[in-house]
Amino acid sequence: MKQKAGDKISGKLYYSIREVGEITSIKPYVLRFWEKEFPTLRPKKNRAGNRTYQLKDIELLKQIKNLLYDEGYTIEGARSQLRGFKASEAVNAVKVEDQGLDKDKMKNLLRDIKQELGEILKIIS
Repeated sequence: MKQKAGDKISGKLYYSIREVGEITSIKPYVLRFWEKEFPTLRPKKNRAGNRTYQLKDIELLKQIKNLLYDEGYTIEGARSQLRGFKASEAVNAVKVEDQGLDKDKMKNLLRDIKQELGEILKIIS
């Protein structure tokens, strides 16, 4: 009996490029190309130099695939959309944790927001 894609995800911390390709139905050469095009997609590499994807990487790949293939965005448009998603996630994180947010988390969050705003400013200019 063949496992569903969701079943493969639940049991491991790291996935090879082949496994991620099977889970997402994206060819490995496309995954490698997207790494160059989307700065937020940076899977770690093991000692042998092989890519090791985590769940957050797989979720990001699913978002990219949806934006490019289903919604018809260009790569630049998808990049912009992902920056928008990241900024809205930061805002939601503040709303959820605003009562108990420690200084380190707040500094990191503000630094990320500043970086995102700088990137948006470059795009607009």
